Amino acid sequence: MESPLPSPVERAIHKLGSDISLARRRRHISQASLAERMGASLSTVRRMEKGDARVPIHFFARALHVFGEIQALAHLLDTPNDEIGLTLMDAQLPKRVRSRRGASGAL
Repeated sequence: MESPLPSPVERAIHKLGSDISLARRRRHISQASLAERMGASLSTVRRMEKGDARVPIHFFARALHVFGEIQALAHLLDTPNDEIGLTLMDAQLPKRVRSRRGASGAL
């Protein structure tokens, strides 16, 4: 049995589905045309737009690609700008760095 999705996750998937629906309609693209461009079935597009969490992420990525917005997915967790991860890494840095005996220390 699967555990229920946390509410923030459920809301985010639902919003993404709604946003895809809105983007599609603003571009005057039918669900059938989007499905064809994505290589998906019409029912997959309908489920995706309703925020069905069982739709695999690659279909959301394909929709973003069709809309020319795939870079948004590529930058979701941009590790060079991950403040929490960088702070945790910096906290583990040594306070001092000593050269080993016999090492010149020069590069």
